[in-house]
Amino acid sequence: MTIAGSRDQKLNRRLRLGMVGGGRGAFIGAVHRIAARLDDRWELSAGALSSDPERARLSGEDLLLPSDRIYGSFEEMAQREAAREDGIDAVAIVTPNHAHASAAEAFLKAGIHVICDKPLTTTREEAERLAELAKESGLIFAVTHNYTGYPLVRQARAMVAEGALGAIRVVQVEYAQDWLATRLEETGSKQAEWRTDPSRSGPAGAVGDIGTHAFNLAEFIVGDEVASLSAELHTFVEGRRLDDNAHMMLRFASGAKGMLWCSQVAAGLENGLRIRVYGAEAGLEWHQENPNVLLFSPLGEPPRIIRRNGYGASEVSRAASRIPGGHPEGYLEGFAQLYTDVAEQIGARIEGREPNPFSLQVPTVEHGVRGVRFIEAAVRSSQERAAWVDI
Repeated sequence: MTIAGSRDQKLNRRLRLGMVGGGRGAFIGAVHRIAARLDDRWELSAGALSSDPERARLSGEDLLLPSDRIYGSFEEMAQREAAREDGIDAVAIVTPNHAHASAAEAFLKAGIHVICDKPLTTTREEAERLAELAKESGLIFAVTHNYTGYPLVRQARAMVAEGALGAIRVVQVEYAQDWLATRLEETGSKQAEWRTDPSRSGPAGAVGDIGTHAFNLAEFIVGDEVASLSAELHTFVEGRRLDDNAHMMLRFASGAKGMLWCSQVAAGLENGLRIRVYGAEAGLEWHQENPNVLLFSPLGEPPRIIRRNGYGASEVSRAASRIPGGHPEGYLEGFAQLYTDVAEQIGARIEGREPNPFSLQVPTVEHGVRGVRFIEAAVRSSQERAAWVDI
């Protein structure tokens, strides 16, 4: 097994990215491609952009890929790219959830770094298998929990770690949307159709799609793991096969308590990801829809507003910022930060140096495993009348 990128002694080029999924009609594939290009560290060089060979060919032509690097299957792509002198350095897997495991395994075995959308897989066994393969290979395996790339999310994590809040007591996190408030999956919406299909989405709907983001964000900022949870999953839209709303209580390993709400039927909310963290000495609050502001509230003092790349911003926040304070950054830049961090890690390996330590905050395959275990625990708890279940 060879590690992609080892052909060069010095990185004097953009890294070569392949993509599995993300062809015509897809949403997240375009987001990944924009994010990869934003800091000019990557170029899309190859793709198996659909499970349908003809759609894959047309999608590759849309993206101006060379005809000999448009593949009808990810198996063919992994084999042929690994054999090329100018083969891809990493692959982005942006398919529906059920295809993540087989595609990631193929590229790991081919010696190619992996960037995978979340949730990592649809079963715990598959997720743990990928973690084992990644460890054996020594390859980079990133999972795109993109909200961890936001400057002020990273600042919040650093503030908790340095003790600015004191001992953490309470964590409140929610991710609420309204786009599935009606039975959109019956109208021809590709995104709604696969996300509400258990055979492709996995055992959970809203919990797997956005609940995993809320769970990951809480653990990322607090720097602690959720040890157990009590969950009630519910399906409000009649005829839907997976949950579209969930409420959970959380117990952290440190003793902190938490609550998590995720919903895709919350009328009037577009992308309402929000987290509040309270310690013995101060609290923090961050909203994804206003991501350039972090509210820091020391006990007994007036709240303080910290702005991205502005007054109160720390080095870790500035390192993840691209433009001056007062100019908003958000969703695409958060995604881009993860791609830039992975590029820095790969580039460091090629050049035989240590990577910038800020680049090491990218969620890994182990965080992906945590997400799949979270889904499994939430589903099991709900089936057992909200019984407490260990993760």
